[in-house]
Amino acid sequence: MAKIVGGIGSSHIPAIGVAMDKGLEDTPYWRDFFQSYVPLRKWFNEVDPDILIIFYNDHGLEMFLDKKPTFAVGTAPEYENADEGWGINPIPPVRGETELSWHIVNELVENDFDPTVCQEIKVDHGLTVPLTLMYPGKDYSKVKVIPICINCERHPMPKLSRSYAFGQQVGRAVESFGGDQKVVVMGTGGLSHQLDGERAGIINTDFDTECLDKMVSDPEALTKYSLEDIVELAGGQGVELNMWMAMRGCLTGKVTEGYRNLIAPISNTAAGIQLLIND
Repeated sequence: MAKIVGGIGSSHIPAIGVAMDKGLEDTPYWRDFFQSYVPLRKWFNEVDPDILIIFYNDHGLEMFLDKKPTFAVGTAPEYENADEGWGINPIPPVRGETELSWHIVNELVENDFDPTVCQEIKVDHGLTVPLTLMYPGKDYSKVKVIPICINCERHPMPKLSRSYAFGQQVGRAVESFGGDQKVVVMGTGGLSHQLDGERAGIINTDFDTECLDKMVSDPEALTKYSLEDIVELAGGQGVELNMWMAMRGCLTGKVTEGYRNLIAPISNTAAGIQLLIND
């Protein structure tokens, strides 16, 4: 059967992509951030996954306010990126994984989740930035990617408990898929940040640290927070914690922490970095 070997939590802010495009990784502002990914990539390269499932949120490239599915699963053989206006160079097409993605969709529907199925979809920086952080130089041609999009822009949004349960079902679907594929799941976005309004620039590293702690030992404890709580504690865009919760839900084995870091502030956000090993 396919095996989820680990989960990764990562920021996806557009400024990261711009910094990589401009070769700024070793400048004083960015050095600590990019160095934080060196030990993470060491594990990632040793594992050498066949499939990467990336939970992300679309910021308007494909799903604007006029069409916002709560959960959407990509089932295409290939995914393209496009210019979003953030200054990031579009990346080459990303290979999809059709058989497992359709298996996930079928298992989700069979178990009372109703995702939107996307047989054609452009992917934005929520997916491309974490992908290129794992594959510097955009050398990701050998891995297959399944994009899973979660609404974090327009109310009503899913509760943390719903995203966690959704991830659990995705994890069970992967583990029931025939084959010996090695799978890594990524939860992207966050952590605490707010980009607009009177509280723009809010960062709460105490809450972020609590989230990183609970991701390891007690993820269900985080489901006690309502979305209103998250906005109050972590800012308007702190609801991107939903992607981390879905990632954590996928991990069905004994979970241990392989690595973590928290860089704050970086481009007005608290950038969490975490490796969870699924034994």
